[in-house]
Amino acid sequence: MGIFEGFVDERIAVEDVVLRVRHGGEGTPVLLVHGHPRTGATWHDVAARLVSAGFSVVCPDMRGYGQSTAPSPLPDHSQQSKRAVASDLVQVMRALGHDTFALAGHDRGCYVALRLALDHPHAVTRLAVLDGVPISEALARADAEFARRWYHWFFFAVPEKPERAIGADPQGWYGGTADHMGEEAFAEYRAAIMDPDTRLAMLEDYRAGLGVDRDHELGDRDEGRTVECPTLFLWSARDDLEDLYGDPLEIWRSWAPTVTGHNVDSGHHMAEENPGALAAELARFFADA
Repeated sequence: MGIFEGFVDERIAVEDVVLRVRHGGEGTPVLLVHGHPRTGATWHDVAARLVSAGFSVVCPDMRGYGQSTAPSPLPDHSQQSKRAVASDLVQVMRALGHDTFALAGHDRGCYVALRLALDHPHAVTRLAVLDGVPISEALARADAEFARRWYHWFFFAVPEKPERAIGADPQGWYGGTADHMGEEAFAEYRAAIMDPDTRLAMLEDYRAGLGVDRDHELGDRDEGRTVECPTLFLWSARDDLEDLYGDPLEIWRSWAPTVTGHNVDSGHHMAEENPGALAAELARFFADA
């Protein structure tokens, strides 16, 4: 039995991009947003469990990732901003008949989820952010240890050189195996990282992060804007957020006043490494969405 068994796999056009979207199930709508350098396939096990729990689940490839298209880069990289990606996803959900929905985002997807909840507060009933703190908060705390562990944030911002370095050996750069992903999801991931247009869009994601995305978050802070809906923050116990920030939940409290959360027994890619625990947490939290 293949991944996303029983799901619809379609392309949905929104403004200047066409997104690959897989969706299935009936019940409360849930949007799952993947991170870098994954595709929507990272959620396949979690998605199946949520469908079994009575949810209608939507798993897109973000613009530029996987099999979704991306516009040509702009000088300020705003075509790949979290605001642009969030707008895409709101339109996708409306196209599928969901004006309101629960939302979870992992890694780069957690920045998109935060932006979507801030820009479209009436659309999001409950928000789950996984394995990340707001971009502006990470940059404000960027010390030598952050630079050592997350050097790629700054390398990716350099013009042209990352494209050349990664393009010389994409599999060697990104790594990954089928051990946790499964053969089908790994094949999809590998096809994505081997595509130069996808690699460029993923770099543009990071370039937008250091510029327009940070500016948008600083604007939120200046205006006192916070997440209005109930919020859950989960982080991987075997990743580095606790090493960098001590209690990362404390950072989220100023962005989402109702936030609760804890760590999960997993490495960074929790949807692949511990899908049962993650799906159970999301099902409980989204039950009243």
